[in-house]
Amino acid sequence: MRDTTTPRTGELRIDAPHRELLDQVLDKWSLSVLNELCERPCRFNELRRAIPAVTQKSLTATLRRLERNGIVERLVVATRPVAVEYRITPLGKTLRAPIDVLLEWADAQMPRIEQARRAFDAAGE
Repeated sequence: MRDTTTPRTGELRIDAPHRELLDQVLDKWSLSVLNELCERPCRFNELRRAIPAVTQKSLTATLRRLERNGIVERLVVATRPVAVEYRITPLGKTLRAPIDVLLEWADAQMPRIEQARRAFDAAGE
């Protein structure tokens, strides 16, 4: 029987810190926020308008998580009234390529996934 506690050479393990990070940067709202901020810096209300389904509370929590992980930065803009702008960091930009790969995979596999879902749902009836 294989020892599953020790990763094989070159094998990545999804341990608690990795799982926590992935949960925080690949959740429902984070992907939408990152998609917007990859295009341009945005103020909070611009993000709310661009992602209409997100609540103010969820958007605030998402931005704080992304900021804590170094993916997004919050800048106070010296205007009247004072404004806050969010922008993606250089670290955050490194997420673009792997996320694009996942989205391409999902796009390519969607017909098979939909077929599997239909088969599963039909079997449950």
